[in-house]
Amino acid sequence: MDKEEQVMSELWDLFNKKMWLDSFKMKTRLKGYNPSEVHCIEYIGGNEDSNVTKLAEAFYMTRSAISKLTRKLIEKGLIESYQKPDNRKEVYFRLTKQGDKIYKVHKELHREYKERDKAVFDKITEEQYDNMLGFTEKFNQHLDAEIKKLGVDITSGWCDKL
Repeated sequence: MDKEEQVMSELWDLFNKKMWLDSFKMKTRLKGYNPSEVHCIEYIGGNEDSNVTKLAEAFYMTRSAISKLTRKLIEKGLIESYQKPDNRKEVYFRLTKQGDKIYKVHKELHREYKERDKAVFDKITEEQYDNMLGFTEKFNQHLDAEIKKLGVDITSGWCDKL
């Protein structure tokens, strides 16, 4: 295995292990809510004037998928929709009291995860952080360019080239 494959393999392993560990606690503390619901609540709780387009862009999902998800969250009483007096066309979302409780539990879980992983991150030097951030920024830019080449609109699912 060359170094490129090794880096990608290690990143994949890190991602999978972190997701497994994190979801282990989340399944207990946020029982009855699936990850997409929790992350949608997290986004709405942390971003004022969230709407379908912003959510679709943040989650790389179609607007129709986000509409379905937000309808489900409204039915569960976790979010509510609203409109601004000066813009009756656009629909925005905010958390209800019940949704805010889920938001706070999720934030607490992330604090616990950060504390769990502190032993590793405390040993990382500024130069190592800079190198890792440089790599992820370059790789993200590359992937963005590849997505653009395909002519993909992530909010609608439309692709010019396929």
